[in-house]
Amino acid sequence: MSRAIWDKWCERGMAGLVLAILVYGPLATGAVHTPDFLVIQALTLGVILLWAARLWLNPRQPLFWPPICWPVVAFAIYAICRYWTADIEYVARLELVRVLIYTFLFLAILNNLYRQEFMQVIVVTMLFLAMAISFYAIYQFLTDSDKVWTYTKPYSHRGSGTYISPNNLAGFLELVLPLGLAWTLVSRAKPVMKVFAGYASFVILAGIAVTLSRGSWISTGLMLIVFFTVLFFHRTYRLPSFALLTVIVGAVLFVIPHTHFIEKRLKQLTTKDRINDGVRFDLWNPAVQLWRENLWWGVGPDHYNYRFPTYRPETVQRQPDRVHNDYLNTLTDWGIVGAALVGSAWVLLWAGVFKVWRKVRDSSNELASSKSNRSALVLGASMGLLAILFHSAVDFNMHVPANAILVITLMAMLSGCWRFATEKYWFSARVAVRSGVTLALLAGAIALGCQGTREATEYVRLERARRYEEGHPKFSPEKRLALEKAFAAEPNNFETAYAIGETLRMQSWEGSDDTDPLAAQAILWYERAIKLNPYHSSSFMREGMCLDWLGRPTEAFSFFNRAVQLDPNGYFTAAHMGWHYVQIQDYAAALEWFERSKRLQFEDNPIADSYLRIVNEKLLEGAANAEPLKPLAR
Repeated sequence: MSRAIWDKWCERGMAGLVLAILVYGPLATGAVHTPDFLVIQALTLGVILLWAARLWLNPRQPLFWPPICWPVVAFAIYAICRYWTADIEYVARLELVRVLIYTFLFLAILNNLYRQEFMQVIVVTMLFLAMAISFYAIYQFLTDSDKVWTYTKPYSHRGSGTYISPNNLAGFLELVLPLGLAWTLVSRAKPVMKVFAGYASFVILAGIAVTLSRGSWISTGLMLIVFFTVLFFHRTYRLPSFALLTVIVGAVLFVIPHTHFIEKRLKQLTTKDRINDGVRFDLWNPAVQLWRENLWWGVGPDHYNYRFPTYRPETVQRQPDRVHNDYLNTLTDWGIVGAALVGSAWVLLWAGVFKVWRKVRDSSNELASSKSNRSALVLGASMGLLAILFHSAVDFNMHVPANAILVITLMAMLSGCWRFATEKYWFSARVAVRSGVTLALLAGAIALGCQGTREATEYVRLERARRYEEGHPKFSPEKRLALEKAFAAEPNNFETAYAIGETLRMQSWEGSDDTDPLAAQAILWYERAIKLNPYHSSSFMREGMCLDWLGRPTEAFSFFNRAVQLDPNGYFTAAHMGWHYVQIQDYAAALEWFERSKRLQFEDNPIADSYLRIVNEKLLEGAANAEPLKPLAR
């Protein structure tokens, strides 16, 4: 078989793997869970290896390197450097893996899948997928279903499709919607395809509506305004676009009064809370305060969630995971340098879009007199990215792998359209260039492969530990042994070290003969967790509890005090500080801490509830037994 045939099959293989990634991610709840992301990682590994093979099967194939590639590669290098200086190695490594996957996928799609047939296949596949998921979301909304595959979603009366969060589904759909609209109005597709694209667009629009995501409604509305404004400037498409816009507006005005939940969510936009029902705005100030700790480099990759408790507002008692603002999240985690690199990539992308748009519009007078798939792709992809940029101001879709990969794909497809405007970004792949690119690809493949194997091994062992809880005591010795095996596979995961310390502590408190040795062992595991994550307040708090249990209250206080410093407004930490004062029988101090814990979390606070009764009884008992006050001498 000739090299050309092998090269063709490699190209098709890459297209198939990229399509598999784009389809699997949204269907697998956004690939936010470890096993699902590992599938994405394995498919990306295949894309990298096939690209490396193509470099040598077709030596004449040039490399395409538009300006956007420089900040993309620079950010990947910056992420590697920032990883080595991160405070929490395990968390930073997982975030680095994501950055590398997105970088390799962007460059691979840009340099290998730039032919129009591949782009059309991707567009049609995404339209069909988004339509199917939208039908599922509509079914969830109409039947009030709380199931997503085998998962139970915590969002009632909202459609989330194959995602857990309706907001993440809305982010995915708003990326695809303008592609369908553009393919309906601007492309030269056959009538059957245009009918399908138009029908899919309306189903997708309905899918966005039933998510009840007000941030998505606003971003979609703004995107549609820009989309139809662009088309109104072209006489050929003015009437069709006006007709389509009239139908969309009419459908929206008809549906709102007949759908209670949609009407209710719209009315909430006029209240004082507006779209802050999830206290998302309360997460922004802690992000700013964290960023000020390290203006240039940020607090570390994906560190916001773990550093948040230090600046936790009293209104937020849960872990936020993300800032709910992708711009601020980037600034907090990566600093000015990282945000500048990301921002420059977007600026260069939009500069290219404007240049390419003029070219495809004016070339052969395509947009003015005939339909063009190029124009449809540029218009649809750019409007989809514009919508997600609007939405990113109030959500974190860029941190959902499935949505981020679709964003990367659209960016690569748009950047690939630079070849319609100029030929100066093609570079001949000489032996030295091919060798350098091949080494980079192989290094990336080895890194991703090793990390994937390590993470898969850890996941399997953690799952075994979790299964020990079924039919066994929650903190059994068998579970501890399984956790220790998981820690052996991944010795930098502070959460596993903490979990092992918890099993030992609880076994110690059960009152077995070897109580003291078990508590001492628990302390060693908590110290490991603290070393791996010095901001984990629970590890300090639990070590203090073990020291109290061992009769070392003076040492214990320093650990409880450190936990409070790391999480000063956490109700759970406050309750445990009160617990410490109970152990040393300082009931007055304990009362203050338990009352503070109740102020922070009035409901669902069992520790404060139970100990408040005990403390009040002890204080009353002490007052009853106290000697009567002597009258003052005159």
